[in-house]
Amino acid sequence: MQRNEPDRRALETPRAAGLAGVVFALLLTAMIVLLRLGVPEGADVADAEGFTDLTRRDAVSAALALVPFAGIFFLWFLGAVRAHVGDAEDRFLATVLLGSGLVFTATLFGAAASTTAVLAVAHPAGSAPSLAGWDFGRHFAYTLLIDYAMRMAAVFVSSMSVIGTRLGVLPRWLTAVGAVTALLLLFVSSHVPWTELAFPAWSLLLSVHILLAARRRRRVTPA
Repeated sequence: MQRNEPDRRALETPRAAGLAGVVFALLLTAMIVLLRLGVPEGADVADAEGFTDLTRRDAVSAALALVPFAGIFFLWFLGAVRAHVGDAEDRFLATVLLGSGLVFTATLFGAAASTTAVLAVAHPAGSAPSLAGWDFGRHFAYTLLIDYAMRMAAVFVSSMSVIGTRLGVLPRWLTAVGAVTALLLLFVSSHVPWTELAFPAWSLLLSVHILLAARRRRRVTPA
């Protein structure tokens, strides 16, 4: 009993962290949707005046409130991914996987900070933010989120897909979905709005796969 106890706890760890991946996917989806609705990309002067609307500002505030929790759950999800790969992981790809995940988290927080600046330029009196402040904050937020965070997400997805193919820890259909997701995030997300939702969708699929794989291992492992 004493000898098997550490192995049993090791098998339970990916399950708990895999659940964190599901929560991360849902939080990131909600954050992107609220941000897109609250601060539309391509907004002009009329949209800057419309930002004084309480509904739009509340949407942005809600999105910002979700960002810290999304980052925390993503780190747990990252741990689940590495635990699922196991000790046989390729060190080079594992370093790329870990590094891209950490940079993605940092860039996501930076996008949230810049969006906070957009929210702050709408004065409490209800007047519209200045056009210069609106344009800078909005473009900066979307540049960080779409051009940088999502490209780091693409590196994360592609490296995990390569690891999954080499080690056989992912089914072929999931590695194919990962390849398509990485291409979308790299080349399409900066031109087609809402394409960034492909990353939380892929994260959700991977989390479910990790949960199911952990459950199968527990069934075949003797008590």
